[in-house]
Amino acid sequence: MWGSGKKKRGSSSGSGGPSSSSSSSAASASAAARTAMFSKYASADDPFSLDMDCLGSFFDDLGMDPTEDVRCLVLMWRMGAEAKPGEISQAEWGKGCEKLDVEDLEGFKKLLPSLDTGFLSGSDFSKFFKFCFQFSREGTHKTIEKDLVVALLQIVLEGRGNVHLVPFCSFLESTGDENNRVSLDSWLNFLTFSEDISEGCEEYDLDEGAWPVLIDEYVEWVRKKK
Repeated sequence: MWGSGKKKRGSSSGSGGPSSSSSSSAASASAAARTAMFSKYASADDPFSLDMDCLGSFFDDLGMDPTEDVRCLVLMWRMGAEAKPGEISQAEWGKGCEKLDVEDLEGFKKLLPSLDTGFLSGSDFSKFFKFCFQFSREGTHKTIEKDLVVALLQIVLEGRGNVHLVPFCSFLESTGDENNRVSLDSWLNFLTFSEDISEGCEEYDLDEGAWPVLIDEYVEWVRKKK
């Protein structure tokens, strides 16, 4: 896995030999440090991935609470933790560390200021928003429970001035079992809706049929609350 960081020795000329050897040694040392750091947090049951419990220990060492700090999700997104929900594989960890140029805890700590979602806008934030849903799924489930949706929205959209955040969360909390789970389509459409539609939903056309049923129900709820 880590072999790609090593350069093959040429058999012809010696141009750049010592420099090439030093570069190869540095890359090998960095790879070893990243592997050692991964192994520090991996469990004996699965030494090739970090699940939520393992990641919890990692985030604790970074001084972050994953239940409140959106930077935990931003970091996982930037590291490419996409293979399975709620975990990062050893391969993803290695590639992510190389991409972010980190190999130890101090390196990760220096990254923290850059993980603020305020640096994300437009398409980047939309991609991150989608990742948050996918990463928060359980096993093979394609939907997530509304209680988790509420918690996620409050973490991910905090400080972005989203006028629908509070009322939409209140709407979800007030609904019965019919909206007990939320799909990816509804999750993504809520972001678009919340950016395009005013707080009172005056311009929203219930007869148009362009939005998921969950959004229609939310608009009806908003209008009844007036």
